[in-house]
Amino acid sequence: MTVDPPGDRQAAGVPPAPAPVTDLAARLDRIPVATPTHRRWVGVLGALFVFDLVDLNSFAYAAPALRAEWGLSIGEVGAVTSAAFVGMFAGAIVGGRLSDRYGRRPVLLGAVLFFSVCSLLSALSWDAWSLGVLRVLTGFGLQATTGVLLVWVSEMFPRSLRGRYQALLLAVGLAGIPIAAWLARIVVPLGPGSWRWVFVVGALGAVVALVAWRTVPESVRWRSAQGRSPDPRDERLVARMEHEARAQLGTDLPEPVPDPPKPEGRLSDLLRGATLRRTVVASTACVFLILSFYGFSSWVPTLLVERGYTTAESLTFASVLAIAAVPGALLVAPVVDRFDRRAVVLVLQTLSAGLVLAFGLVTHPVAIAVTGFLAAMFMQATVPVLYTYIAEVFPLHLRGLGSGIANGSGRLAGVAGGLLVAATFAGLGLTAVYVYLAAAALLLGLVMTLFGERTTNRRLEDIERG
Repeated sequence: MTVDPPGDRQAAGVPPAPAPVTDLAARLDRIPVATPTHRRWVGVLGALFVFDLVDLNSFAYAAPALRAEWGLSIGEVGAVTSAAFVGMFAGAIVGGRLSDRYGRRPVLLGAVLFFSVCSLLSALSWDAWSLGVLRVLTGFGLQATTGVLLVWVSEMFPRSLRGRYQALLLAVGLAGIPIAAWLARIVVPLGPGSWRWVFVVGALGAVVALVAWRTVPESVRWRSAQGRSPDPRDERLVARMEHEARAQLGTDLPEPVPDPPKPEGRLSDLLRGATLRRTVVASTACVFLILSFYGFSSWVPTLLVERGYTTAESLTFASVLAIAAVPGALLVAPVVDRFDRRAVVLVLQTLSAGLVLAFGLVTHPVAIAVTGFLAAMFMQATVPVLYTYIAEVFPLHLRGLGSGIANGSGRLAGVAGGLLVAATFAGLGLTAVYVYLAAAALLLGLVMTLFGERTTNRRLEDIERG
């Protein structure tokens, strides 16, 4: 039983003493609202995501200028694009595994510092080879950041609001895409070497990491599962959030429902039974996400140049399309926790596939801008839904690694994806590129619908049990 504090303490605004219930995960799950503490986390983590996505998209917007300045071919652009995905593959798996062993917080913040330094060094690169090596290292830090951040949110936010706050967090972070696009639109045309400033801005994530070090705690779920006595810091944190929730609701909270003891998990659990099936489904979904979403967004500036537009014009189009990132994430926020995530993904990806085909076929500049904007918006709307799902389906002791394998599989597909777009364009032309991107989008929706797990509004512990 949880003992509420005396009325005079609540009236005075003093947080209650920690409740005697030691199952901190159960106490977190009984909080039905996002508290002021949750909202502060969204601001800080969203800012981390901004620089994550600035850096992730920086090369795409610098590529047209680099082609002209360094004389790169389409194939060389594809190779540098793929190099980042090699690093992301390793970062997803290594970062996820380290977060399972040593905690979410140190891996998350360490990865931000790592990719920020590598981004700054990218601004000093002198040819495609040096930039490619630095993009491998940057990609490692970027994906370690993304994967661990999403796992942390899944473990620390209310179960009925996990999807919504993942979407809102991504909406904040996705502002990094138009920031990168408009920054490139302004500085890249200034002259040779101006593209370097796009990478410098991506390095500013290190400043936000220093703020996050004082603001973002360790995951309560992760620390309480380590077999030690409850950490007093976690007790105080959960008690404060319970107090904030009571103040918002004006009523007491439901009784916590402790999770029954589970046998200690092993690494081999990832390769058998229901967990293996979930790994395969999540990994396949991520593969099609990267092939369609990043294939489209990363290649738009370069492909528009091939359609006859100047570098400045292609960057203008890309900048307009990049604005779709934020409304795309906001579009899905009201529905992601109300409807089955699998059905939401199918609807969004079907719309995306049709719009990508239209984008490749229309010729009027306004039609290109409208179809491209809508395609980008629906693709972006899919990302928070899929990211929420991936962080939900794995058991706690494998959540970082399982999510890392799924995300890493997608990033590894990105290595082939960059080269595949270049090869498709060279062999079959522009129209074939858009048919390929649309097919990948539709396959993502079908995989999730036919083989995915129902996770909406379920406790993580209940999903783990199947």
